[in-house]
Parts: sequence; C-alpha cells; structure tokens
Amino acid sequence: MRNRAFIGKTALLSLAHAIVDMACAALFFSTLPDAHLWLGMVLYNACAFLCQLPMGILADRLDRNLPFAALGCVLVAAGFLLRGVPLLAVIVAGLGNGAFHVGGGIEVLNGSQKKAGPLGVFVSPGAIGLYLGTFYAGFFRYCTATLCTVLLLLAAALLYLGRRTFKTGSGNAELSFELPKGGAAALALLFLVVVLRAFMGTTGAFATGSLLTGLPPVLSGLIPVLCLALGKAAGGLLADRFRPVPTAIVSLGLCAVFLFFPLHPVMALCALFLFNMTMPLTLFASAKLWKGAKGGAFGLLTFALFVGVVPYMLNLVPAGSPLLYGALVLVSLALLLPGLWKTR
Repeated sequence: MRNRAFIGKTALLSLAHAIVDMACAALFFSTLPDAHLWLGMVLYNACAFLCQLPMGILADRLDRNLPFAALGCVLVAAGFLLRGVPLLAVIVAGLGNGAFHVGGGIEVLNGSQKKAGPLGVFVSPGAIGLYLGTFYAGFFRYCTATLCTVLLLLAAALLYLGRRTFKTGSGNAELSFELPKGGAAALALLFLVVVLRAFMGTTGAFATGSLLTGLPPVLSGLIPVLCLALGKAAGGLLADRFRPVPTAIVSLGLCAVFLFFPLHPVMALCALFLFNMTMPLTLFASAKLWKGAKGGAFGLLTFALFVGVVPYMLNLVPAGSPLLYGALVLVSLALLLPGLWKTR
C-alpha cells in the first residue's frame, strides 16, 4: 500500500514537473519583448537555478516538502498575473520553478528507498514541458486562465497529499552540512560533470537536423526532446537494475563511440539518449553524499547547470567537432566515476 501511494505521488509530481516547466517557458516567450529577452533569460535562469541552492537548504530545514512544491506552483501562476511587468513576472516564475523542483525532488528522494529510478522518472518530463511551452507559447498567451487554474489545482493536490506534514514534517534528515571523508571532493567532481553536461547541451553536440529534415516542425523538435527525457528516466531505472557505475560506463562509453564515429544520423539521437542517462545518477549520488541536505545537493547541481550555460548566454560557445564532443563525454565519465564510487 505504501509503495502504491509513493508511485501515485511520484506520478503526480512528474506530471506537475512537466506542467510547471511548460508554464514557465510559455510565460517567458509569450511575455518578454525581444529587447528584454537576454536580460530576462539571465534573470529567469538565476532565479530558477542559482536560487535552488538556498531554497533547497531552506526546504531541508522547513521539512514540508509537498507544501514547498505547492508554493512553487502558486508562484508560477502568480507570474502570469504580473505580465504587465515582464521582468518581474519571469523572476517570480523562476523562483516558483526552483521551489517546485527542490520540494518535489526531496520528496521523491525521501520515498525512493535508496533507488535512483523514481528520481529519473521525476526529472524526465521537465524537458518535454519546456519544449511544449516554448513551441506553443503563442497559444498559451490566449489560455492563461486555464493554465493558472491547472497550476492552482496541482498546488491544491500537493497540499492535500502533504496535509499531514504540517504537523509531522516530511521525514527529512536533520539539516547538516557535514560530508563524509572525501565527500567534498566527490561532490565537486559531480558539480563539474553537470557543468559539462549543460555546456554540451548548448553546443550542438547532438545535432539531428539532417535526420529530421522534412518532418513537421513540432516533431523535428519533439523527437530529440523525447530522447533526452527518456534517457533520464532510463538512466535511473537501469542504475537500479545494474548499479550506477556499470550504467555510467556503458552509457557514456557508447555515447562517445557514437560521437567519434557518426556513421548514421540516428546515432546523434542515440548519443543524446545515452548522454542524459547519467543525469539522475549525479543527482542521486550528490544526495547520498550530502545526506543532511538533499535539497541543498539538488540545488548545488542546478547551480552547476547555470554555470554550464553561461557561455551560451554570453554567446561564447566555440565551434566544435564530433571528436571534441566525444572527448568531452569521456572527460565527463572520468569525473563522474569517483563520485559514484564514493556512494557505493
């Protein structure tokens, strides 16, 4: 019974993740004028990613995970009410996005019974939501009330599921910044892995244009996004079945091979799938290292995501080649393995 309840809760949080990210993307691209896009991008990403570190620590301390995630849904909905002040709207939505992620992430980690699969399922729908919110931003401009209603209904559902936590707490570990011996170094390596992953995601390393030419625009964009999302989900599930270290070696090793020898365009999609399999592994390993602040660990790696996209935001992404991208994948594997070994 407890297991079924956790599955249902994870399913709701995963659905909410897709909707929250979709709403944030829709708000961003339907609200900001072109002249403010760059500044808005910086402000949104700072609030949604950089601020997850302090918000994660706050969520660890408050020990009210589902209400914290519900607050995130409410803040995203509030962003739509502030569209008359576009930059303020994206700041509020970004803070809401961060609050939802850490609240939902800690809740899934607490109930996962030392497995990475549920975390992979939780994080995977976000990419789909971001894509749909971006592609259909013009459509969502005209159904704001419906989208806000859905967000508030999700908040209400999360508050209902977490109603007992107002008295008893969510079962978080007592907040502690203590790390095991060698844990700080392992956490730093995991941080660098995520920086590299974010950087690779903005360089065109997994170009699929020639493969998807001729498809309707929505499909040509959605297929790579599905590969990315399914890779994240598969990574956590396969790590539970075959253990994290072998999963990381096989997934990133094959990814590097497909980038070194791109014999067919479909290999780019395979490489994208394989590359993203390690995302839940890094999150899960960081939470195991920083047991007294799982939300802080979650936020630390979203901080790394922000660092990794800075070159893109500054338009400093260099031209790359398959050989360079394959080498970076192997560097990522070399950085990841010590962190995974530390948490075995």
